[in-house]
Amino acid sequence: MMRLCLLLLAFCCLPARGEVVLTDVGGARIRLAAPAQRIVSLSPHITELLFAAGAGSRVVGNVEYGDHPPEARAIPKVGAYSRLDLEAIVALRPDLVLGWQSGTSQAAVNRLRAMGLSVFMIETHRIADIAVELERLGRLAGTEAAAGAAAAAFRQRHARLAERYSQRPPVTVFYQIWKQPLMTVNREQMISDAILLCGGSNVFAQLATLAPTVSVEAVIAANPEAIVASGMDAARPEWLDDWRRWHTLQAVTKDNLYFVPPELIQRHTPRILDGAERLCEQLELARGKRAAPPRPAAGR
Repeated sequence: MMRLCLLLLAFCCLPARGEVVLTDVGGARIRLAAPAQRIVSLSPHITELLFAAGAGSRVVGNVEYGDHPPEARAIPKVGAYSRLDLEAIVALRPDLVLGWQSGTSQAAVNRLRAMGLSVFMIETHRIADIAVELERLGRLAGTEAAAGAAAAAFRQRHARLAERYSQRPPVTVFYQIWKQPLMTVNREQMISDAILLCGGSNVFAQLATLAPTVSVEAVIAANPEAIVASGMDAARPEWLDDWRRWHTLQAVTKDNLYFVPPELIQRHTPRILDGAERLCEQLELARGKRAAPPRPAAGR
């Protein structure tokens, strides 16, 4: 009798058939009667993740710069991730709204929830987190098979890059997000995880701020072997070559000034492995420029 009671209790606590119950990164628990069919994305990288998880056809609302894949550009916009149009979101009648914990306004999230919308927040700090988010989005949208396949492929490629590069001789790296102010990343930012994946060492990993501002003098003191920049678009930023005036920098004397397009390494999506692969190849070039050790004299 006791076993029967326990079995009934366990059964009662399970979600109903087709129901989706998940807790987001902020601790909010959402319950959907069925996988979401009308999804509004509040960040460009979330839009891209949804398409990667096989749920692109369910996205009815997007934000500015939500431009990948190309099909995403045609989805109605609800403002920018930092300037959301709440009325436009509500008008789309979404059964799920997906926000970015680090970027979406908490005030906007609170208002959307107060209006009765289901808002689920996501956050990724490590490259490995992307595969997990793909699987979670697959559960929310009912596209588990496609999301699972995408997550598995991502993990396999990540593992191959780690096997090839992560134990290579370390290269000290200054990663430059922007020139004015001069900004970089600390160890908690996913770009720093990509540097580690490639066998690099972020010279400002220890700073407390996620995207700290640093001085030129601090970069000179750190004397990185490579400087890697992003910028605003697919073009190499002109200001990367401004470092050439500092002739004492290893990165300058060895011509290790490199560029990775920001959309490949600054968006937390599967394409970060495209950016990481470029970065790994660049750091391998830097290793190849090191002076070979002197050969022993004959007869010794």
